[in-house]
Amino acid sequence: MSRYLVTGGAGRLGRSVVEVLAAAGHEVISVDRVQVAGLPALQVVADLSDASSVRTLLVRHRPDGIVHLAGIAVPFSAPEEVTFRTNTSLAFAVIQAAQATGVASVLLSSSPTVIGYNSPRGWKPSALPIDESHPLAPWNAYALAKVAIEEMVAATVRSSAEVRIGVFRPCYVISPEEWQGAPTQQGHTIRERLDDPNLAAVSLFNYVDARDAGEFVLAWLAQADTIPNGTVFFVGAADSLVREPVGEALTRLVPGIGPLAAGLGAADPVFSSERAARLLGWRARRSWRTQLVEQPGRLGEPAGVGGEARK
Repeated sequence: MSRYLVTGGAGRLGRSVVEVLAAAGHEVISVDRVQVAGLPALQVVADLSDASSVRTLLVRHRPDGIVHLAGIAVPFSAPEEVTFRTNTSLAFAVIQAAQATGVASVLLSSSPTVIGYNSPRGWKPSALPIDESHPLAPWNAYALAKVAIEEMVAATVRSSAEVRIGVFRPCYVISPEEWQGAPTQQGHTIRERLDDPNLAAVSLFNYVDARDAGEFVLAWLAQADTIPNGTVFFVGAADSLVREPVGEALTRLVPGIGPLAAGLGAADPVFSSERAARLLGWRARRSWRTQLVEQPGRLGEPAGVGGEARK
């Protein structure tokens, strides 16, 4: 059994990460601004804004590894300067404190937004599906902060061989209660996102179940010393969050995609998680087709999701 500290452990993704780690038999410390009932972790309310406070926290709890999820989670939910300053300063403080106190492994959360999709000045991918080799093109403070965090990780690898460190880019996170109809981080439901594909087109129909993301974290922590240090991973579902063939939806709703979308299978993901499968043996196990709570089908369809019965 290991002891892991999860920053942002009370959040939408953090709760599932904590639960997966705890279910695997690990001791978990959740550090957040709030506490939530029923979380299987020691919950600590703490300020992570500077390295000295984080260092004190790590000296007290002596974790074997850190999963850093804390920060402003939604683009444009705060002023741009606040988003950039908050997200970069938290990550920098965690990395610095981890190095100073000898934490063995640190995994930090980034985002698929680093590649620049949904830019108001136009954007098109270099290839589909999108993998970790895709050029970075951040156009807002949230994405720019995530690029900065990835560069912090790369700098840490160049400067130190002591800590095992990595980055994952979880796709649009869907928590378990959102399959039951709770609103997503944008305020609408998953069914509304499926009924109006414009809502999901802005993020290229990417998504991941929070529990699958938690299982990725577990796999990374278990194998951090067997993979290249500083590796970046996309972490997404094995399909796309859209009822129609994803290539057709992209061509219709995302300017600039054009013929690149023709090579995608009807339900393929736009973001590839093959690196995670190859290096860690991780694949997402959950899909909207099996997780979304059954409701009456649309006109002319049987009950189920998009006319398909749940498995």
